[in-house]
Amino acid sequence: MSQTLIQARIKVLSSHVANQIAAGEVVERPLSVVKELIENSLDAGATEIDVEVEQGGIRLIRVKDNGSGIHKDDLALSLKRHATSKISSSEDLHKLMSLGFRGEALPSIASISRIEIRSANNGDEHAWLVRCDGKDHIEEPEPVGHPLGTSVEVRDLFFNTPGRRKFLKAEKTEFSHIETLFKRIALSRFDVAFSLSHNQRVIHKLPVANSDEQKLKRVSLICGKGFVDCALQIDFSAGGLRLAGWIAQPTFSRSQPDMQYFYVNGRNIKDKVVTHAIRQAYQDVLFHGRHPVYVLYLEIDPMLVDVNVHPTKHEVRFRDSRSIHDFIYRVLRDTIARKIAVSGSDSAEYQGQHSEPQSAGSYYSSISAEQKPGFQNFSQHSIPLKVQEQIRNYSNLYIAGSDSDSSAEDSGSGMPPLGYALAQIQGVYILAENLHGLIIVDMHAAHERITYERLKKAFTEDTIRSQPLLVPITINVSEAEVKLAEKQQQLFESLGFNVEPMGKESLVIRQVPSILRESDVEQLLRDVLSDISMHGETKRVLEEINSIFSTMACHGSIRANRKLTVPEMNALLRDMERTERSGQCNHGRPTWVQMSMSQLDKLFLRGQ
Repeated sequence: MSQTLIQARIKVLSSHVANQIAAGEVVERPLSVVKELIENSLDAGATEIDVEVEQGGIRLIRVKDNGSGIHKDDLALSLKRHATSKISSSEDLHKLMSLGFRGEALPSIASISRIEIRSANNGDEHAWLVRCDGKDHIEEPEPVGHPLGTSVEVRDLFFNTPGRRKFLKAEKTEFSHIETLFKRIALSRFDVAFSLSHNQRVIHKLPVANSDEQKLKRVSLICGKGFVDCALQIDFSAGGLRLAGWIAQPTFSRSQPDMQYFYVNGRNIKDKVVTHAIRQAYQDVLFHGRHPVYVLYLEIDPMLVDVNVHPTKHEVRFRDSRSIHDFIYRVLRDTIARKIAVSGSDSAEYQGQHSEPQSAGSYYSSISAEQKPGFQNFSQHSIPLKVQEQIRNYSNLYIAGSDSDSSAEDSGSGMPPLGYALAQIQGVYILAENLHGLIIVDMHAAHERITYERLKKAFTEDTIRSQPLLVPITINVSEAEVKLAEKQQQLFESLGFNVEPMGKESLVIRQVPSILRESDVEQLLRDVLSDISMHGETKRVLEEINSIFSTMACHGSIRANRKLTVPEMNALLRDMERTERSGQCNHGRPTWVQMSMSQLDKLFLRGQ
């Protein structure tokens, strides 16, 4: 017997059910509540924010601030949907600078918990309290004692929606999510004091940080001293954009992208354009599978970025994403490339000729008992080898600029940054003395970077040479990709490709860069089309070429057990000072380390 499907009539949901549905968008777990409440405190102008949670936030979340407070008549209104003080017209959405405005945040929280709000507004005779217990009914405000500011208590999260509560994780896991959020927010506002407690135990207490030293101390407390010791400070402005903050040297990386903090106008975001730009800036200096570490702040005209493309506001949309991508990529790439030699030289003349902002560690002395060396920028003077000549010299050490070493020595500084060679150990390491103490160089890793950078430079100066394919390669793609390839013909030609349409959903490759003739050209083309579609540009071909150069450099560099004379060792040191990214080999390993005199003294217990 067949059943007839009866179409249900459309009806308006009760406000209580509507609030619980909205809560599903806003409140996924205790972390969501903490985020909304802290952001409200910041938007209220608070300079002190205390966060207390119990049982991972499931039993209690309390956020207390010293902000402007909520007027008595607005307390009950704050728990009604679509009520906000952040915007008044649709035009305000395009110039939003506050962290939030969504009116359903507090009422959605109130619909799935027992909530109390205490607040004292400036000028009020006393504070007021309003309660809501997961129902539509909101109690009338009653007078209470409370300092200027607001306290919001959220108890028994999801007590009336057990289906949602059973999907929460263990207490430790839920608190871990809250702590991660807390750290991200704390790094966004150095002008605010924060504290975080769990089960009556203080986990973090961060005072206001106004000076550079205080800011770096907060970064150290959140990211660890290891990051600060090797961090490079950035502050660069151009074209209405400003990028500031700290990035870790490539030797300090992570197996997971868990220490990456990026802010747009003070808001912590995750964006594919930003992530891609940063990874490209590090592409030549990181081990495969490793992730860079950074705390970065981008300032941009609010009219040029939309922060409301996602309910949690973790994602943004830039009006000109390609310009943002290029700006971030170039600033970070150049910073990493220039930080190659030891700073702190006693020579004012040498530093004066090659000055740039020092590493974060250079003003960390009040935090760290022993300051790690920073880095300085050195201009390049050497002329790179032609590719063919480099290949012919695989088995020989190429000593570049042997006659021009005076660029470092005769500048009036006396000692060059990496000093002068003393000896060689087991045919692997070079020992050199500089003004700070002992330099130890992995000669193969150092020469590998030098060779690699020369190959790249020679290649770009000689332009990309192409080679016709005896048998053209036909690949099936989407109709949109065919149109994209037609539109980007000039780009493909500049990359050394000849790509033509072969119908609505296929392309034919007739010519490829000579050096890529043995590569998987079909997959490479697909990746290039994907890059152009997503980012408006591609560096995929150059990355593939660089990968080949990296292999060539590895095979063509000094091998272990190769005995070098002292002049050869010194020439290698000078080449390192002239080569970008010479602090790391092509695989992300360090090429040299500095041991200060104080470190050497500790080894022998001198002065103790």
